Amino acid sequence: MDLQTLLFMFFGGLGIFLFGIKYLGDGLQKVAGDGLRDLLDRFTTNPLMGILSGIVVTILLQTSTGTTVLTVGLVNAGFMSLKQAIGVILGANIGTTATAFIIGIKISKYALPIIAVGTFLIFFFKNHKINNYGQVIFGFGALFYGLDLMGTGLKPLREVQAFADLTVSMSDNPILGVVIGTIFTIAVQSSSAAIGLLQTLYAQGALSLDAALPVLFGDNIGTTVTAIIAAIGASVAAKRAAATHVIFNLIGTALVLILLKPFTYLIELIRDAWSLNPEMTIAFAHGIFNVSNTIIQFPFIAVLAWIVIKLIPGQDSVVEYKAVHLDEEFIRQSPSIALGQGQKEVIRMADLAEKGLEEARNYLKTHKKKHGEMIPQFEDAINNLDRKITEYLIQISSHSLSDNDSKLHSALMSTVRDIERIGDHMENIMELVDHKIANKVEFSESANKDLDDMFDLTVSTIKQAIHALDTGNIDEAKSVLEKEDRIDKMERDLRKKHIARLNEGRCTGTAGIVYVDIISNLERIGDHAVNIAEEVIGEV
Repeated sequence: MDLQTLLFMFFGGLGIFLFGIKYLGDGLQKVAGDGLRDLLDRFTTNPLMGILSGIVVTILLQTSTGTTVLTVGLVNAGFMSLKQAIGVILGANIGTTATAFIIGIKISKYALPIIAVGTFLIFFFKNHKINNYGQVIFGFGALFYGLDLMGTGLKPLREVQAFADLTVSMSDNPILGVVIGTIFTIAVQSSSAAIGLLQTLYAQGALSLDAALPVLFGDNIGTTVTAIIAAIGASVAAKRAAATHVIFNLIGTALVLILLKPFTYLIELIRDAWSLNPEMTIAFAHGIFNVSNTIIQFPFIAVLAWIVIKLIPGQDSVVEYKAVHLDEEFIRQSPSIALGQGQKEVIRMADLAEKGLEEARNYLKTHKKKHGEMIPQFEDAINNLDRKITEYLIQISSHSLSDNDSKLHSALMSTVRDIERIGDHMENIMELVDHKIANKVEFSESANKDLDDMFDLTVSTIKQAIHALDTGNIDEAKSVLEKEDRIDKMERDLRKKHIARLNEGRCTGTAGIVYVDIISNLERIGDHAVNIAEEVIGEV
């Protein structure tokens, strides 16, 4: 074959391989349901559980990078502490070895029939579950087919003198191999692809084991780069989680390079004793490296946390997602006290909604990315508390309550829904601002001033409604009703002003649509504030 055909086969095979991994991971996620985030949130109570969760999620995602990025997001959101995150990251490093073992099975000659079966399940069935399984099977076949094409494209490499010289250099200088592995993994953004390529080269005799192992260690370092990118602009805690991933892999690589000869001898011993094929030999080397690294560093999780805290000082979390006041023990001991705790959590949830709306206002005024990125965090936190508080209040309702407590219980249940809707409108405003920025839509100076005034009144109304709920102050609740009348009137007036600007040519149609939608969302937020106030007053 000529050089062009070989290059086409290699890069085409690499593309199909990467697509196969991605498609396989997406299919596994669909089969598993939407519980990956909940799994990480719920089953990471201690570092050991975090490791197990990290292994499971990484096998389902088919990427340690995906698990680490998800973990960084959860830490950034306040769902997970740094120590919990470290456990998950250690587990992700073990879970990522699953792909190498799958490749080691060597079923490339069945790749096309596997793809055919997957395609049949995707296109000839209307059942979504069967389609999801079809996606998994198709991705599995594509992975092997891409690997086979890559292998064909790489075959002539072993006869190229320059590559043979590079292999000798990597054998003599392991750090060179580490650097090459790191760079390639960064380039393809997938340690699984890099290790798959390494398995292919080793299977063809293009690389010796002495040269292949340092490249393998470099692949583990390269996979940390995506997590670092994900942590840019995130909270301090998220940056620390990403830094932990880097430090963990650097320490592991340093240790194994010191013990490279004994490690290589161990892999050769296992290969010969179990008659492993070349691909499976690399898979075992990868697995032993990551499991050993995790076992060695597991007792030092607290030390790792201390190191990254010293390296990256600052406030630990921006938004606290988890419920603070909800303790099920109160429900068993005293439903009345539990109800009071529920009320405190509802107030905290409302406070998050108020802060989120302030961020939406700042985003509209400044267009700064940091404000836009905070809004989904507040919205996710509100949605999480909506579920947790509702579940807590339902548990309380199964106990006997006094008339006053029953009224409070009903008011809280209703208020939680209103606050959740305020969060939705807050996110709607963010999306409208995104549209405004993307389409370079400009508001007139008078329109901006009017919007700012409406934000002032809406935020003030929410604050008063929350305070009325917290204190049970009827007068404040009635004041909220009066303010909401002003919000309604303001919305009508601003619509008329907008039409006037449109007629005078001072406003475009696109700007008008965004403007009207923003004031409409603010008016609806005012309606939800009224609903909260009416619960305080006792109106139906």
